[in-house]
Amino acid sequence: MSPRILHVVSNVAHYDDPNHPTGLWLSELTHAYHVFEAKGFDQRIVSPKGGVSPLEPRALKWPLLDASARAWLNDKSRMALLQSTARPADINPADYDVIYFTGGHAVMWDFPDSEGLQRITREIWERGGIVSAVCHGYCGLLNTRLSDGTLLVKGKRITGFSWAEEVLAGVARYMPYNAEAEMKKRGALYEKALLPFVSNVVADGRLISGQNPFSAKATAEKIVSALGRVHPF
Repeated sequence: MSPRILHVVSNVAHYDDPNHPTGLWLSELTHAYHVFEAKGFDQRIVSPKGGVSPLEPRALKWPLLDASARAWLNDKSRMALLQSTARPADINPADYDVIYFTGGHAVMWDFPDSEGLQRITREIWERGGIVSAVCHGYCGLLNTRLSDGTLLVKGKRITGFSWAEEVLAGVARYMPYNAEAEMKKRGALYEKALLPFVSNVVADGRLISGQNPFSAKATAEKIVSALGRVHPF
């Protein structure tokens, strides 16, 4: 049986200001999805509430809209997957080998306190699966505790969108919190590349994370490599 991947996307459509739209950074999903698809892995998409996952408008403009995301936008069957995502209650964690948290600023609002996502993440981790995230997706791991009450990220190496990248992107003042600082507060060993906006992946055993949108493909490839060691396919 081939590995099964559970992608996590957001349901949030705007910042605190309704006039400031946000959503899933599409390429962070598509790059990974295509890597896993090429390997024949089974994949499903879940969100905190289920249903529609809005798209981040900025990610749909040149030069950020790359071939992978453009192909997805032009495929009705692919886009339909983002109109009817599963709810956490629909998911049996025992069915999945990997949980992969996608990003986009939207996730900062609905990932951290989703008890359903925390349950799935905890169960996948504790049965030996891979927990992964790219860019802002690591916000989904901020508050996840294991069965013994410890935070999953405590004492573990991890990366995700840095505060310096928020500042350079011109959106720092709109953020509900500093994700990098919050990770450090939880005892995570946060790392980032010397230069902003370059691909960077950090693997600490079964915890695999990518720093920014440009890290999605490399993150997925690292996941495939890790799966190859524990799940022959």
